[in-house]
Amino acid sequence: MRIYKCYFCSSNIYPGHGMVFIRNDSKIFRFCRSKCNKLFKAKKNPRKLKWTKASRAARGKEMVNDPVLDFEKRRNEPVRYNRFTMIKTIQAMKRIDEIKVARQKRFWNKRMEKAKEHKINNIQRELEKHVDLITDETVKGHILEKLEEKREKQIDKNNKMRKKVDPEEEEEEQEIVEYVPYKRRKSNSKKKQSTEAQ
Repeated sequence: MRIYKCYFCSSNIYPGHGMVFIRNDSKIFRFCRSKCNKLFKAKKNPRKLKWTKASRAARGKEMVNDPVLDFEKRRNEPVRYNRFTMIKTIQAMKRIDEIKVARQKRFWNKRMEKAKEHKINNIQRELEKHVDLITDETVKGHILEKLEEKREKQIDKNNKMRKKVDPEEEEEEQEIVEYVPYKRRKSNSKKKQSTEAQ
């Protein structure tokens, strides 16, 4: 028995589960549940729904380019049964699964490193907002020092922005441009009058 993949969300479809939709051009679409089937018929894009594998892969939350994933690809080539090769493949499947799990864990840990930095920044912002509520004096003093440093940096930036441009450059910018009056076109009515007079 084969474990198929859902056309919409790419989750596993085990034997006796899911539903099949066959289009007029005889293309087969398999869905794991009615939710995926309805969304497909409503012409929804799976990349725009956050819970599908396609959208997770597009946002870099799933492993995509990995040689371990190539083993899961569907192969329709008929192979002659050989007991020795079957034993080898079953042993290899277990090993490949272990490798896949280890790589996924590594991939997840890398992703979470960035999330840790983001969380730390959020915590620091909250502490800076609510300094008055902190009871520990050492922590409070440390946060107040950081706030002062930030304020000093902002003041320096503002001072740099306020610095005036050199007077020579100002003179160049304020060059007097001669006023050229706009010449109107002769109106068509005069032309008409001249043609009528002739």
